[in-house]
Amino acid sequence: MSPATSPASNRRWWALGLIAVAQFVVIMDTSIIGVALPEMQTDLGFAPEDLSWVFNAYVVAFGGLLLLGGRLSDLLGARKVFIAGWAVLLAGSVVAGAAGNEAVELVGRAVQGAGAALVAPSALTLLMVLFAGNGKELTKALALYGAAAPAGGTAGVFLGGVLTEYASWPWVFYVNIPIALAVIAAAPRVMPDVPGSRGGHDWVGAATVTGGLAALVYAIVRAPEVGWASAQTLLVGAGALALLGLFLVVQAKSRHPLVRLGIFRTPALGAANVAQFLLGAAWVPMWFFLNLYLQQVLGLSAFPSGSALLPMTVFIMAGMVLVAPRVIARFGPKRALVTGMGVLAVGLGLLALVRPDGSYVVDVLPASLVAAAGMSLAFIPSLGIALSSARPEEGGLAAGIVNTSYQVGSALGLAAMTAVAAANGADQLGDVSSLTDGYSAAFLGAAVLAAVGAVIAAVTLRLPKPKPQPQAADADTEAVAA
Repeated sequence: MSPATSPASNRRWWALGLIAVAQFVVIMDTSIIGVALPEMQTDLGFAPEDLSWVFNAYVVAFGGLLLLGGRLSDLLGARKVFIAGWAVLLAGSVVAGAAGNEAVELVGRAVQGAGAALVAPSALTLLMVLFAGNGKELTKALALYGAAAPAGGTAGVFLGGVLTEYASWPWVFYVNIPIALAVIAAAPRVMPDVPGSRGGHDWVGAATVTGGLAALVYAIVRAPEVGWASAQTLLVGAGALALLGLFLVVQAKSRHPLVRLGIFRTPALGAANVAQFLLGAAWVPMWFFLNLYLQQVLGLSAFPSGSALLPMTVFIMAGMVLVAPRVIARFGPKRALVTGMGVLAVGLGLLALVRPDGSYVVDVLPASLVAAAGMSLAFIPSLGIALSSARPEEGGLAAGIVNTSYQVGSALGLAAMTAVAAANGADQLGDVSSLTDGYSAAFLGAAVLAAVGAVIAAVTLRLPKPKPQPQAADADTEAVAA
């Protein structure tokens, strides 16, 4: 990038602040609705079996459009797509908050998800542009970006409770409006104007991969409800695979493919994306079932249960910002990733020991802090390896792929662990012993996924040795970009 397009040094960190806000809001919008759902059900007339689609409509649109959002960042310019994504997110928030019936609410949530699918990969592309060439600062920037995710998840629980109790449920959506307006106004001043790359637009590829991913996420999130072997799950899943297969055929023959298939032959990128997939598949179910254990077994209401997760959130944020960069610089990203996933597996295994008559201090707090330590060590190196393995002109595509890996992993992991929990008693509402057995099984299943991720990363991840530098301090900074 030319000096003319580079932001001044003292503006890079302001730009990183906007990028962190993007990650914060994208994650917050998945958790902020939880406390508001009962009032939304009453006001909008949702049937109990349809209420989960207030969450799923966002997830399906988000997961299905991420690859397209990443590629648009490369073709049109990351800053333009970043700003456009915020505008779409703002529009979806207005529609969701003003909805007077179920259909309009779900449309608003889907539009929010589409906006998030533009914001997330373009934000990561801008981060890589801002801090490329300086391994130490890149690690720090990724740490701050990563810490914004748990902050957004916890803030969503807090804000959802406060806004629903003291205002009304539409404000869980309207809270996005001032944030979006501020980001849209500030982005042109602090973000680098990254030019788009020349090339045709692969609209057939965009349509097939978006439809395929959306159908796959839809089949996954519906499977625990309608059955994994039901006709609906099998037909939608088969349709998703057919669309994704057609996408691969189109990409192989296209002169200007949406996704250059050769990118998947980069060993480090593939292994890092598998790690991100399994991190999402292990971490999101843990967060989901830990909330349920706190509320349905220990008897905490929604707001106190959110408060109970605050120590874990603070711990993971501190680990990402203060500890993970030093571990990566000292031992390298592969060791940090493998160790982090192993520690996460241990923390999840400890959570599997929860008791029906347990307590927060004994059954939850220590295990959740161990899991948080593992996540803080694993997330940064897997993300950094995946992004730095791609060509510079494919940064948006790499960001879209890694975001898709995490989101699809989260959806699949949550759906699978929901089925595991239900099979072991979690469907017996009111029976705390059965509920605990179900949640324990889900924690144990998530622990297995994390352990598998550690083994796969240890065996398959191959990183080139960092080039020797005149100064030892400089050599350390090369670790995350290796």
